[in-house]
Amino acid sequence: MTSELMMLLWAAASIAFIHTILGPDHYLPFVAIGKARGWSLPRTAVTTALCGVGHSVGSIILGVIGVYAGHALSDLQIIEGFRGDVAAWGLVIFGLIYMVWGLQRSRHHKTHSHMHSHADGVFHSHNHNHAAAHAHVHEAGAEKKIFGIFTPWALFIIFVLGPCEPLIPLMMVPAAQGAWFGMAMTVGIFMLVTIATMTTIVVAASLGLKTVSFTGFEKYSHALAGGTLSLCGLGIITLGL
Repeated sequence: MTSELMMLLWAAASIAFIHTILGPDHYLPFVAIGKARGWSLPRTAVTTALCGVGHSVGSIILGVIGVYAGHALSDLQIIEGFRGDVAAWGLVIFGLIYMVWGLQRSRHHKTHSHMHSHADGVFHSHNHNHAAAHAHVHEAGAEKKIFGIFTPWALFIIFVLGPCEPLIPLMMVPAAQGAWFGMAMTVGIFMLVTIATMTTIVVAASLGLKTVSFTGFEKYSHALAGGTLSLCGLGIITLGL
């Protein structure tokens, strides 16, 4: 392995790490959705990793096509920019839909009481809300069908569309020299570091949230998760995060 390739690999690892850290859209959506939907830590981590794979593979495919088709780097960056806009607006729209649904669902958390009588003549009141253990079966089924299954797929599709902007220029360096093994190594290192960084941050943040009490705010968890997704999308659009 040449010194030039070693430097390129170190650059790929460093850029992937910094790119992921500086982009809250790489981890905040998974932390928020995982918390709101009550996902287990393994499920949250696996969902994050799979979305990270999709996030990287989309740009890898575009870069390979560009290399073999002879497209200039500027042309590929234009396409990446367009993909970035689509992914950002996807986060905004999906987040708003999820937030509105969450706000509607929070209304079912209002506690109310029912009087119950027993055969011995004793009366007592029973407090509950329809979003907890007494949720109607058809409501729980609809929620699982619409958002329980759709949410991870929506995140995956959005992340497949989302570009890894620094990856294509890194691919072009060894490709220009015909060093295909070097290009594969560069892509592999960038992808591994990106996925590892995303997953590590999400796992650490999710564990941290388990120690925080959200008493009184649980009913707004879905709405807050949707708002987080939308804010991440707006951050990409307005601040280029």
